[in-house]
Amino acid sequence: MGVREKMTSLLALPKEITLDMPLVMATGRGEVNVENYKNLLQFTDKHVRLGTKEGVMTIEGERLSLKQITTENILIGGRITGIKYS
Repeated sequence: MGVREKMTSLLALPKEITLDMPLVMATGRGEVNVENYKNLLQFTDKHVRLGTKEGVMTIEGERLSLKQITTENILIGGRITGIKYS
């Protein structure tokens, strides 16, 4: 465990802020919000692939759309069927 990880643990700080980890929030099957993503690798109406510090995150579904995108946050809408890392 590195110094940043130890300090985060000792001070009970949120990992998504101090370690730049992705924070994924799903609202039912209709939306997924991802904070701290690195880049948008692929977008289709069935798959959205994001680069993150933890690897590649794939959001799968139907009629997917990018509802909002900033350098720190991406909001994906549609019918979400899965979220996985590779």
